[in-house]
Order: sequence, then structure tokens, then C-alpha cells
Amino acid sequence: MDETARATRIERLKRLLGERIVLLDGAMGTMIQQRRLDEGGFRGERFRAHGRDLRGNNDILTLTRPEVIAGIHRSYLAAGADIIETNTFNSNAISQADYASVAIVPELNYRAARLARSAADEFAQRTGEPRFVAGALGPTNRMASMSPDVNDPGRRSVTFEELTAAYLEAARGLVLGGADLLLIETVFDTLNAKAAIYAALTLFDEAGVTLPLALSGTITDASGRLLSGQTTEAFWSSVRHARPLFIGLNCALGGRQLRPYIEELGGMADTYVCAYPNAGLPNAFGEYDESPAETAEILREYAESGLVNVVGGCCGTTPLQAAPVKCRLAGLEPLNIDDESLFVNVGERTNVTGSAKFRKLIEADDFAAALEVARQQVVSGAQIIDVNMDEGMLDSPAAMVRFLNLVAAEPDIARVPVMIDSSKWSVIEAGLKCVQGKPVVNSISLKEGEELFLEHARKLRRYGAAAVIMAFDEQGQADTVERRVAICARARRLLTERLGFPPEDLIFDPNIFAVATGIEEHNGYALAFIEATRRIKQELPHALVSGGVSNVSFSFRGNEPVREAMHSVFLYHAIAAGMDMGIVNAGQLGVYEQLDPELRAACEDVILNRRADATERLLELASRYKGEGGARRQEDLGWRRLPVAKRLEHALVKGIDDYVIEDTEEARLAAERPIAVIEGPLMDGMNVVGELFGSGKMFLPQVVKSARVMKRAVAHLVPFIEQSKDSRARRTNGRIVMATVKGDVHDIGKNIVGVVLQCNNFEVIDLGVMVPCEKILETARREQADFIGLSGLITPSLDEMVHVAKEMQRQSFELPLLIGGATTSPAHTAVKIAPQYSGAVVYVKDASRSVGVCQTLATPAQRAAFVGKVSAEHERRREQHAAGRVKLPQASLAAARANRRAIDWSAHEPVAPRVPGVQRFADYPLTELLGYIDWMPFFNAWEFAGKFPDILTDPVVGEAASNLYADARRMLKALIAERWLKVNAVVGLFPASAVGDDVEIYADESRERVLTRLNFLRQQKAKPDGQPHECLADYVAPKSSGVRDYFGAFAVAAGEGIEEQLARFAREHDDYSGILLKALADRFAEAAAEHFHERVRRELWGYAAAESLTNEQLVREEYRGIRPAPGYPACPDHTEKAKLWTLLDVERSAGIRLTESYAMYPTAAVSGWYIAHSQARYFAVGKIDREQLEDYAHRKGVTREEAQRWLAPNLGYEP
Repeated sequence: MDETARATRIERLKRLLGERIVLLDGAMGTMIQQRRLDEGGFRGERFRAHGRDLRGNNDILTLTRPEVIAGIHRSYLAAGADIIETNTFNSNAISQADYASVAIVPELNYRAARLARSAADEFAQRTGEPRFVAGALGPTNRMASMSPDVNDPGRRSVTFEELTAAYLEAARGLVLGGADLLLIETVFDTLNAKAAIYAALTLFDEAGVTLPLALSGTITDASGRLLSGQTTEAFWSSVRHARPLFIGLNCALGGRQLRPYIEELGGMADTYVCAYPNAGLPNAFGEYDESPAETAEILREYAESGLVNVVGGCCGTTPLQAAPVKCRLAGLEPLNIDDESLFVNVGERTNVTGSAKFRKLIEADDFAAALEVARQQVVSGAQIIDVNMDEGMLDSPAAMVRFLNLVAAEPDIARVPVMIDSSKWSVIEAGLKCVQGKPVVNSISLKEGEELFLEHARKLRRYGAAAVIMAFDEQGQADTVERRVAICARARRLLTERLGFPPEDLIFDPNIFAVATGIEEHNGYALAFIEATRRIKQELPHALVSGGVSNVSFSFRGNEPVREAMHSVFLYHAIAAGMDMGIVNAGQLGVYEQLDPELRAACEDVILNRRADATERLLELASRYKGEGGARRQEDLGWRRLPVAKRLEHALVKGIDDYVIEDTEEARLAAERPIAVIEGPLMDGMNVVGELFGSGKMFLPQVVKSARVMKRAVAHLVPFIEQSKDSRARRTNGRIVMATVKGDVHDIGKNIVGVVLQCNNFEVIDLGVMVPCEKILETARREQADFIGLSGLITPSLDEMVHVAKEMQRQSFELPLLIGGATTSPAHTAVKIAPQYSGAVVYVKDASRSVGVCQTLATPAQRAAFVGKVSAEHERRREQHAAGRVKLPQASLAAARANRRAIDWSAHEPVAPRVPGVQRFADYPLTELLGYIDWMPFFNAWEFAGKFPDILTDPVVGEAASNLYADARRMLKALIAERWLKVNAVVGLFPASAVGDDVEIYADESRERVLTRLNFLRQQKAKPDGQPHECLADYVAPKSSGVRDYFGAFAVAAGEGIEEQLARFAREHDDYSGILLKALADRFAEAAAEHFHERVRRELWGYAAAESLTNEQLVREEYRGIRPAPGYPACPDHTEKAKLWTLLDVERSAGIRLTESYAMYPTAAVSGWYIAHSQARYFAVGKIDREQLEDYAHRKGVTREEAQRWLAPNLGYEP
């Protein structure tokens, strides 16, 4: 590699960034997908016999189809790209392990860089304009800062060392191949990115060559955070040590959605800024609709606003986007400490050398209780927590890693930075590999000379850590003012001049020693620290000063009141001198002005060394305080002194119902009419709630709590309103009749929408679940409703919604019809429902959108324009749907069956069930299921986006999510202790054989009596060679083979018994607890399904008796076998549940019944089949043709029309 030429290019790139906007290329993956390469196309000759499927491993095309990759590079260069990225997004050992191609990683990176270099040089020579190559380092498919197992938050699927090794190998190939810069992109976990930075800086030192680094993070949703929970500012703070040439954001969002975060990043970053968004947001089919002109316009506005220096494209973008862009443009929360910051408390109690309680907890392996110590520090005001594990009997590195990994999973702790405190470098480095954000290391020093000091500091810079520098050199700890300042100045000079260490990342500790020890020379220690601090702040620009505050009072250990007073006095004077931060028990700091004057004066005499007898006087005074406890914190009830209207507002906003009855009564007595309390203070408070919710400052669980307060207040007023005959006087924004449609029983989402609307002064008439069309329309007419809202979760509900729309048209309704629920979509609403009704039909995605829709429809001045806009959007979707109904290639039914999954049954010996037949499990112990609960769907039900447990630390929704989780955990305890619900299950294991695409279930091993025949469908979508057309029957031995195979079925429910509690919550006007209970019941049902599947594998059937999987592996479904459910993609016909119900007598055995639409009731229920074959996998049947539909109807014994009705979403033709 010509290093001189590369150095010249790098300097030219730096100059170019200062002259104009630089254009980065677009998506490599999108362009590869357009080639529609099959498996053979990916394999080429070289990997023809490779043991794993390679289709989708885009990076391997660098070796097997280099002309394709080179062609894509040339396309972008021809479109005007200044920088092209190498085809190496997944060219690392971690990602390539999925394809069993780890051995070729060095070659992938080297060859990819050579291909890009060649194309760039070709165009540079042709145009006379320099072109540059960015070596792409993708995020890998694992996260270093999060546990893959919700039951073990301390676990990690990859280590910092593994990531560093993988990135080092990849970066070496890119540098050797000719890259001009390294681009660490699509960062969703900053700890991964920090490993990449560490690897790159290590490589530069080893190779003696330095390339610019660039970084780009990924904002995963509109909350503005990375997947690992960091805000944009925290991301920048964590990686700025890399001194990137440019920093930016890419992927996940389109340009419009990304703009505020790019603007935020540009406002804080002291380097160039880059943006390469997707081509808008993906549509319902995962495709990108944004046109090249739209992309150009968005990025042009970026440029005109001065937001970016580098622009490009990510998913969905092509050279068609790049060309017009060129044309138009050629002309988990940070803690920032500076001079304006207040004093920063560093919590000291998570230190085994300073807290006996914490040490004992760690020694006893009680990390849960140890976390509570950290949590209390944060609650008490610590902005950083100091973690020290230096204890002789501990495995200190392991303890540090475990504790920090657990901290990362605790939202209320992880929001603050960590100070990794140790005298052992091995412990410090172990801790650095666990922290996603920007940590502080306490400490390094010149104690062992400059060489080791600089070596440690160099590594800290690679990790991106700030450093505490002790005033300690080869001669020992500094104890005079002059020595303190001199050592700190020397250390700063070495670090900034020799290493380029950012001076703002240096924190000096000039040594706090104990005073009042009885040794005369110790008397001036505290004052010397204060004076040294003053000089350091004056003489060392940007320097920060810290210290271990509790050292100063060590002579008075055991006398906490005196120690607290000494700390307060010391900090009062040290902060005035410039001390920025200190390690102190944040929960035990007295207020200087509120100290006992006599004690305060005695402490000042000692701290400031004002009297020769200061120590004796303080000792004499201390005996009066010994044994006194510190002041206890009490709940802040200051709001109770506010006027009653403000008290009601506070209670509504905070969801506090403890005093609402007495406050409401007080307001009623002061009002002219009872209704005035509702229309006045209560609605004023709810208006505040609505404003906060609408602006994203309150979240659904909080709103539902507010509704509980409102309902209880209103319930208290109702008798008085009725007595005064004033019940019709209340003014509302409108009345809505809501229902889950006939045949469907799911209502959590609908209930939340109802509560949110009530909070915004809409009257809600909720008819419940399984409501016939006639009742919905009759109620709407009788109650003079302003809207009708329909909800549904299962696919048959879509047809019922169409029926309701038709009936509304037939009966000449004119009310707006609102559509929502998990199974609904904008496309179905526009194509299937809206054409049936001439009134407004509006799709409402979730509760947060329901208020805006209803308020607009209820406002005469806005309604017509809004309805017109919705109608135009429906028409656009219908046109899009019609244009997109191109008949996709399909195999004939005969060809699909001929291409079934090939299984050598002669080599397969199925395991007979250990416990055949039907087994019933009544009132199953709930405690057995706790470890199987998946919390993510629980948060989804409350409309929280993100992953658990990261969502608990989210800077936007973290507090609300944490409170919701705490409420759920409390209810979980009560639910178990008081037996609010029962889990019932039934499992059946039977002899079985495949007959074509069906499976026969037999009564016993004689296999003579057929209990039932299950009908399955086969995929027909055109497949590349080597990919079978799947059908579930393929995984059961054919009858003709003579192999004796087996099949299983199950049903579980967690709803029995909750009606009593739900009725109680309804009586108490407590919607929040009712919704919470239903959501927890759903979680128990899913947990039971997972638990019994494990028992089947290991015990009842026993085909995986030796299975020993971690929770992480269970979540990833790494076990053998599957449990597909009727009504879901692999067997989409809901009516097959009827056979399962008969086979297991489910209604009697588990208490679950089927509705007319084959929904399960109670709703907290799961059912399905057990298939044991090792090759069995989940799949989606997809679209089928008319031939298969008619064949299926014949096999099932139903009419074609009946089959078409239940399989409507799967029809690949117009019936």
C-alpha cells in the first residue's frame, strides 16, 4: 500500500470537508437485493459445497461475485459519490459465524477494500476529482451492554475482548487493502463501538499508520435514543475520545424523522457531522417509497440549514438518490461537568474498602442487596457512583464485572456514570470493558514512574474514560500545597502533550487526609487541600478537582453526626475554592447553614486549622453527638397546603388517590353546583394531563393512573349531581361507543384507548367484547353517539368490521367509524372497510393518536378538511394496493409438493412419548412460571417502544416504564400470595402419521383408530433451487414409510379467577389495576406455554431429555422442536382449533372455550401443536392459489366459500 498516496488523500479529504458538503454513497444491501441472486449466485464455484446457506451473506459476494460489488461502487461513483464504503458491514468473526465462514474474514476485508480502492482510483483518474474509500465496520449481531436473558441481567452474549478481537482482525484487512478512513457505523450499542475504537487505535499503534475514524449511530425510534438506551448527547460523550473526523447518524429513520437528532448532534459535536438516513420509513411490505427527488429535497434542506458536512443514504437508497443529491448539494443521559456546574456528588457506599455493609454483601454473593446500596446512593443525590472491589478475599475483577453488568440492567442506577475505583489495573480494565457510557477511572498516578503512567493513560484514552489523577509520584503522596500542585501540573503536561489526552477528561485528586488525629503535622491537611484546589483551578486550564471527602473525618469514625458536619464544612470551603466533585455518602450530607452553630464552628476550626486547641474542642463536643441518628427523610406533602383546586390538579397529574375524596368533597362544598367541580378543577387537571400526554411528557400508565383519580372523584360527586337533577349539565367533547367485535375477546388495547379518551373529556360507552353488530349500532343510535370505535385482534375480526361498515351504510349512519386493534392496518382499512361506508372511516394506530383524531372530528371547523385528507389517503392506498397486486411467481401445487422438505426417514427413529395420552394440570403453581415471563409484550401493551430491560433506563420513558414495572411486580406478589388467578393446562401426546399434507392422530399404538385428521397448507411462493416448499406435515413420518412417529397438542389458560378481582377494580373505579391484571394474566399464559413445552421436551415426551438450556437459549428458541398454533403463519386456519379442542377436551380440561370466530376465552390463553423433529422450523405459508384452496376444502370437507372465508389473508387470487 502506498502510504504517501494515502496520506495525501486523507489530507485532501480533510480540506474538502472544510470547503463543501461531501457525498457518501448509498445502500449496498439495497443494490445487491435488486440483483435477485439465488443461493448459487452467493456460493459461486468457491463455496459450492459449503455446509451452510449463504444467501443473504452479502459480504461474501466480494469473493464470489466481485463484478457485482465493483459495479455497485461504480454506480455510486458515477452518481457523484465522494466516499464509497467497502462491502464489509458483516465482515467480522462474530457475524460470519452464522455462516460458518469465520476463516475468510481477513480476506473479505482485504479484498473488499481493494475492490473499492480500484473503483475509486479509476474514477479519480477519469474525473480529476479525488475519491475516497471508507472501510465499513458494522455493529455485529450482538450487544455487549445488555443481557440476552431477562432472568439474568448480568449475562452478556459477547465480551469486550471478543468484540475487540473481531474488529481488530477486520480493521487490519481494511487498512492493508487501501481504506482511507474507518467508518464505525450503525451503532446501536455504544459499548460495541467503543470496542471498535479500541481495536482501531490498537491497530494504528501496532502498524505505525493512523487513519481517520468516523462514527455513525442509529436512533431506533422517535424517542431519540440508541437501542441500548443512550441519548444522542450521551452517545457523543462516550465516543468523542476517538476524535472522529466526522460523527453522524444513519439507518432506522428517514431524513425527516432524523433531522432533530442531527441538529442536536451538530450543536454539541466539535467535529464534522454526517447523516445518511434511510429512504423514508418502510411501508407495510418493508419497502421504501421515498423518491430520489424527495431524498434530495430533504438533504438539501439539511445543507441549507448548515446541519451537515457529509450526506449519504442508508436502507432503500440507490444511485438514483445519490445523483440528485449531488446535483442539489454541490452548490443510557450525559453528565457534563464544567465551570458552570454545581458540585457533583460521587456516591461512596458501593466501595468494599469503605463500607462494611457493602463488603459483606459482596462477600456473601448477595448482589441484589448490593444493588440496593447503589440505588439508594442515586436516590439520595449521587450523580456518579464509585465502585470499588479491592478486597483480599474477593476475585476483584470478576466481582467488578458482575456488579457493573447488573448495574447496567437497573434503570434508576445506570442513568448515572460509574467511577471505576481500584488500585489494581486488572480490576480497572475489567470494569472498563463493561461500561457503555463514559466512565471515570479512579485512579492512575506517577507512583511507579512515567512509563507505566503513560501506558495506563493511553489505554484509558482508547476506552474513552475520564481519569482521576492522584497527586502521587515516585517520592510518595503529596502533602503540601506546592507538591500537590507540582505533581498535578506534571501529570497534565505528560498526558496532554505526549498523548493528546483531552484536558477536560482529567480530574485531579490532590489528596484529602484525615485531620484531628492528634498529630500536629496533620492539622493543616484539609486547609492544604483547599489551597491546592484553588491554585490547580487557576493554573491548569479545564482541570477538574475531586477527592475522597470521608477521609477528612476518619478520626471520628463511629460518630456519624460529627462526620457529617465535618464533611459539610469541608465541602463548603473546598467548593468555594473550586472543588468540582467528591466521593461522599450522598445520603448523609447536612446543610451547612442548618448545622448546629456550635458544632459548625468547632468543625471549621479543625478544617481551616484556626486554633491550636481545635482538635481537643471538637473531641469534647463530639461526645454529645455520638449515637445520634441522622435526620430521616419524609414524604413531601407540601402540596397539601395548596388551594383545593391545585391539590386536585396535583393529584390528577401525579396519579395520587389517597386524598381525592376529601379534596373533592371540599371542592363540592365550595362550589355552587356539584357539576361545577367536574367542569372546573377536575377538568382543569385533566387538561394538564392531556397536554402532558400529547407532548410526550406523560405516558400511558401515568395517564391511566390519572384516570383512576378522576373516576373516584366523579363517583363521589355522582349522587350529589343526581340529587340536584343536574346530571345532564356536564359538557363533554363527544360521546363514543366502543366495542371489541363479535367473535373476538381481546380488549386491553381498547380499554386503554377508552381511558385516554375519558381523560380528555370524552364520554366513553364501552360495550365490552364479542359484541354483535346489532348491539353496537343500536347503542350508538340510542345514546346519540358522536363516534363508533371497533377493535379486534384476530384476523376473522377484520371481516366483522367490514360487516359493521356495510350495516352502517345500509342503516344510513353518518357517524365517523374508528378502526383499531393489533390485526388492523391502514391498508386493510382503506381497501376493505372504507369502500363499504360513505361516512368517515379512520384507522387509529394506538391510544396516543385517538385523542387527536376524536378532537379533530369533534371540531366543526377542522372536521371537513381532516375527513378529506383521510379519504385522499385511503384512495392513495387503494391505488397503491391495486398497482401492487402483480401476481407473484408461484409453484403449482404438484410442483410444491414435489419440492417438499427432504427427510431421510429410514435414518430417523422417533422417540416415543414417556407419558402418552392426555395429561391435565389444574391450578398449576404460579411460582413455577415466573422465570418464563417475557416482559417485552407487557410493555408493548402499554405502548412503550424499545426492548426490556433497556426501556427502564430510557431517558424519555424510563421513569414511567420503571414505575409501571414496579407496579406490575407489586401486583405479581399479591396475585401469587392471594391466588387471584389459576393456570390450567392440558397436554396430549399421540401416535401419528403424515398422509400427504395432512396428519392423522391415532388413539393408541395399534394405530387403527383415527382420532382426528389435521389439515395443513403448503407454501407455493416461487423458491430458489435448494429451498423447499414447507408444510408442517413434512415433519411427521409418512404413513407409507412404516416409521412410527408422534404428534402433540396443548392448551393453557391463565384467566380463571380474575373476574372477582376485575369486578373489585371496576367497583373502585380503578381501570389501571384492571388493565394491569389482564396484562399479567397474558404474561402467565405465555409463560405457561413456554414452561410446558420445556416439560414436554424433557419429561413427558422426553425427546430432548438431556436438554440443559440457559434462559437466553430458551428465548432464542435454540431447543429442538416447535409449537405452531392454528391461526398463525405456519397453519393459518383458525378453524383447526376445533379439532384440538375435541382431541384434548379443552373446555373441560383447561376451562377455555372457543368463540364463533375461534378466539379463545378467557383471553389469557395459548394453544397449539407439538412437533419434535430436529429439522422442524417455523415458516409462513403465504399466498396459495385456487387449486390448493379447493384441494384443502375437499380434504377438510367444507365448501370452497367456507375455506375462502377463513383463509382470506392467504388467497393469492381474487375469489
